Amino acid sequence: MLIQAHLGYGMLHQLDLTKGAQDLLSALVDLQEPGGTVQASQSQLAARVGLSKNAASTAMALLVDRHLVLRPARSYRTYTLHPYIAGYQTVEDLEAAIQDAAERIAAGELNEPSAYRYDTPPPKRQHRDLKAVSGA
Repeated sequence: MLIQAHLGYGMLHQLDLTKGAQDLLSALVDLQEPGGTVQASQSQLAARVGLSKNAASTAMALLVDRHLVLRPARSYRTYTLHPYIAGYQTVEDLEAAIQDAAERIAAGELNEPSAYRYDTPPPKRQHRDLKAVSGA
């Protein structure tokens, strides 16, 4: 059993994740190796949580956009969980990974998990009264 970092979990509600993204993240956490590496294809992950391939792709893109999942360059079927939510074998490994991540974030080498921040907020939905058209 891995010792799970939980620094990122407290902010998950702020990241506007879809249910599919939450389910996919749960599967990634379940399948991870120590340090947060996951060896699985999107198809395997989709099947595990009952998502279509398109829905899994959209969910994974959201997790990557929110910096919860890191995609190593040129690595097929490999995902890495952000150190703030990854699991580790020992408390020492956990502490070292969190310290390293904090330093990399401060240096601009690693993004902190976060939701997209708009320069100007997106427009709100406009309520429109629907009117029936008679079929004369």
